[in-house]
Amino acid sequence: MTEAPDDMGTDAGGKVTATMSELEQAILALESVAIGFSGGVDSSLVVAVSVGVLGRENVLAVTSRSETLPAHELAAACDLAAELGVRHEVIQTRELDCDDFRANPPDRCYHCKSELWNRAGDLARRTGLRHLADGTNADDAGDTRPGTRAGDEAGVRHPLADAGAGKDMVRRLARKMGLPNWDKPAQACLSSRFPYGTEITREGLRRVEEAERYLRELGLEGFRVRDHGDLARIEVGEDSIASLAGNSRRRRITERFRELGYVYVALDLQGFRSGSMNEVL
Repeated sequence: MTEAPDDMGTDAGGKVTATMSELEQAILALESVAIGFSGGVDSSLVVAVSVGVLGRENVLAVTSRSETLPAHELAAACDLAAELGVRHEVIQTRELDCDDFRANPPDRCYHCKSELWNRAGDLARRTGLRHLADGTNADDAGDTRPGTRAGDEAGVRHPLADAGAGKDMVRRLARKMGLPNWDKPAQACLSSRFPYGTEITREGLRRVEEAERYLRELGLEGFRVRDHGDLARIEVGEDSIASLAGNSRRRRITERFRELGYVYVALDLQGFRSGSMNEVL
């Protein structure tokens, strides 16, 4: 669970109210929209506000069913879409059929998002929706995000960024709206678990998904399993490092990971960092 700032429940200086107003205006200008919906807090906020200001008939949430998306994340997105009362389409994408994606270059996400937005654009045109939008927020400019370039080329709008809402503000707004995932840790597709230049394969994706499923069953949140071939490098929050290294847990994790085919199992002492594979760029 994400730790909330001490003043999460307050509206110091009316900033939360003002940002919500700007977000509503940015979305209202779209008139009708298909939104890339992952089930994370960013896209959930865009969907919830869009339904509120544009009406259900003018909003479509679009989720990609892909081998790079953990099954539990797809199920959670479908459940949340139903809870938000938004029309929801799940489209099949086949990133592994793309040689440029499978080779796992630093711009891998560009090839993935290009397919997503091409398919979502076709869907929007068939259903008479004027625009595409996503959950890119004002903080995302500080990270390596080739996927955003693919969205820009497809004309995708970024209402959160347009309203100046960074991640902390997104969580404030989501909590104010009563969204159940306001504190959900950031997620990334399974292909982000592999070093650039390592081929993305179905077998590798399944192995990482099973490894992370096991850690969730142990009660962990906010972690990643980075796949370095024979070696699995586990990133957890700094407050979880000591407990994970305890004898009982350490033996159980090592045994399970070796069953999955890893020879070495390592605990990263730097702790969990979103996008840590970008540190080599």
